[in-house]
Amino acid sequence: MVMTERPAHVPLVAACRALALNRSTVYAWRRYVVNDEPPRRSRKASVQPRALSAEERATVLETLHSEPHQDQPPAEVYQRLLEHDQYLCSVSTMHRLLRRVGEHGDRRPQRPAQHHAIPRLVAHAPHDVWSWDISKLPLIRRGRYLSLYVVLDLFSRFVVAWMVSLKENSALAKQLMDEATERYGIQPGQLPMHQDRGAPMIAHGYLDQMRELDVTCSHSRPRVSNDNPFSESQFKTQKYQPDYPGRFDSVSHARQWCEGYFDWYNFDHHHSGLAGFTPEQVFTGRYREVAKQKQRALDARYECTPERFVRNRPIVPMPPSSVAINPIKTNTENATVLEDRVNFPTLPAAGYKKSTLSLK
Repeated sequence: MVMTERPAHVPLVAACRALALNRSTVYAWRRYVVNDEPPRRSRKASVQPRALSAEERATVLETLHSEPHQDQPPAEVYQRLLEHDQYLCSVSTMHRLLRRVGEHGDRRPQRPAQHHAIPRLVAHAPHDVWSWDISKLPLIRRGRYLSLYVVLDLFSRFVVAWMVSLKENSALAKQLMDEATERYGIQPGQLPMHQDRGAPMIAHGYLDQMRELDVTCSHSRPRVSNDNPFSESQFKTQKYQPDYPGRFDSVSHARQWCEGYFDWYNFDHHHSGLAGFTPEQVFTGRYREVAKQKQRALDARYECTPERFVRNRPIVPMPPSSVAINPIKTNTENATVLEDRVNFPTLPAAGYKKSTLSLK
């Protein structure tokens, strides 16, 4: 054998690794050669001294197949036999014997495991993808909640529509989507709509309405909140505001507060995911003009005190050219980027006003 002829300076571990051998195999071979001891068999192949004989196994199976016990589980059969002063084997042994003959498991037809596709959406411009969700706003009265519907443009994080209601149902969702798509002039087949699997999002009436509008519906996987991260992040931003009441007095109180919040969020909130630009600036394309203004301020400060900028001249970062849910990434030499890249769009901003759609 090669192992006996290996040089003395080569360790047994290195030799076994080079030959893809297990050291236990080598030790067993040595005992067989030196002591004339037969090699040990594996535990599964060896016969256990306490195992049931073939006759005993046949008796157990015959008992389990008999008319009084054929429709009962092994635990029930075991207890019945004990009441009649009979002991054949343990419950686990009954299960093992039934498993060996292919008779173990549920007899009823079982629902197969569900495999939901991972939602993957990429937005390269405003109105490429919308995402929406519903959050609960608690009232002062314990156990009473309002429903806040929020529709978000994925690319710019701009809240295109919102609604506060006493109820949560598909009829309100249909009204919200119908008016929002009409307000922004969404063309048939233009817009994918992403949502989770709440009751209003999977209701037949809502899905029928989306088909009539020719809007493609995308749903999160069950119990996977990360599949709708941008809507969830917006709700966290909302409820972490210093002036968030925590509990509202009434529907009118909630609508009044939400109106001020969404105006701030869209037009004054410098979003960290947009390189410090506001959702409105990215939504309308004004971010380029604002970036030039920011760059002039940085250049002026750099000319005055260049020694304070140890990493050379500062450059204003730009918003991402594409935003994705569960993106497929590819590695490049410099960074990890989205597989599908396009240039950042420029939208006309002339005459744009604060006109977020709010349904009462």
